[in-house]
Amino acid sequence: MTTTLTRLNLPDTRESELAQRGQRELAAWLSTKLDAQRISILGEDDKNHTIELPTSALTMLLDVLGELAVGNAVQIVPVHAELTTQEAANLLNVSRPHMVKLLEEGKLPFHKTGRHRRVLFADLMEYKNKREHESLDAMQALADQAQETGMY
Repeated sequence: MTTTLTRLNLPDTRESELAQRGQRELAAWLSTKLDAQRISILGEDDKNHTIELPTSALTMLLDVLGELAVGNAVQIVPVHAELTTQEAANLLNVSRPHMVKLLEEGKLPFHKTGRHRRVLFADLMEYKNKREHESLDAMQALADQAQETGMY
């Protein structure tokens, strides 16, 4: 199953304001000590409808609202989603040819669907996190070296 990461719309000013207000109000009432919580939604029929949701989903909703509040587009991608090389490249902020090179060099696992390479979202995020940690470690090593030599 492939997923499409192309239909992203930036929130307009009103949506950002509503998201900011909604995030504040939800955070005030959210209890992370419970497995599930009930929320009430006012329907078009002007009646309250109570829905029970997992607390983990409401916590994710807080994150989504926070991103919308600052004007960012948000898309939820299932961990088991299969990405095209272009989608994977976009998430890593690299070119598609560079992404293909990473795959062919064995830096990231992939499989083929016909002639097309597919990358699991979970594998891509693992690679991205590893790359970020390596980058932070390298910067720390440079800072330590600069401090030892008195350049800092």
